[in-house]
Formats: sequence, C-alpha cells, structure tokens
Amino acid sequence: MAIVVNKPLPEFEANATGGLKVTNTTHVGQIVVLYFYPKDNTPGCTTEAMQFRDKYKDFVKAGATVFGVSRDNMKSHDEFKSKLELPFDLIADTEEKMCHMFGVVKNKIMYGKKVKGIERSTFLV
Repeated sequence: MAIVVNKPLPEFEANATGGLKVTNTTHVGQIVVLYFYPKDNTPGCTTEAMQFRDKYKDFVKAGATVFGVSRDNMKSHDEFKSKLELPFDLIADTEEKMCHMFGVVKNKIMYGKKVKGIERSTFLV
C-alpha cells in the first residue's frame, strides 16, 4: 500500500463504544490511529487487538488516540472490548461505509470461495 501524505480525511460519522459518536472532525488537530480489522473474537483479530492494547501507553505518550474499526455491531464490540480489557474504543461500521471510504474492503478467497472481506489496515491521521 502506498503511503499517502496530506490526503483529506473522508467525511464519516460512526458510533463507537463508550457512547461516542466519531466523525472526521471530532479529533481535528489530534493524532488518530484507525486500525481496521475483520471480526471481533477471531484468533487473528484478538491477537491484533491485544497488541494495540499492550502498546496503548506508547500511543498515549505519543499523543495519539486509537480506534479499532470493524463491521461488527455495538453489542459485539462492547463484549470484545470488555473481554480483552481494551483501553480504547471500537467503532461499529455495520454498513461498511468507513471500510469502503478507506479502501479496506478487498476480494479474498475463503474456503475456496471468493468473498469480500476487510483487509487489516492501519491509518495514522
């Protein structure tokens, strides 16, 4: 993936755990890390979330706010966040709007079938 500098952030509005509403303007002037992942409670996504959790203090020290983003609903996110004791919020992109805006929906082959899925991707804003 090519690194894109000074590209405007797409307009979006999404709900996150903790009752937050996150938009493209809620964190203007701040460092934001958006990491997109396929699904709560799967082995790879659990490992990825734990790695962000374990490095969270380093992100805070650098002045960054971290958000995980997937297509899961808020109930799933709340349970996943609680189970893993994640110190950051998760955005529920149930309609895949953010996933498409950020270009993380890709064709994949799963069990021999072509499916559209989320490619693990991290954006520094």
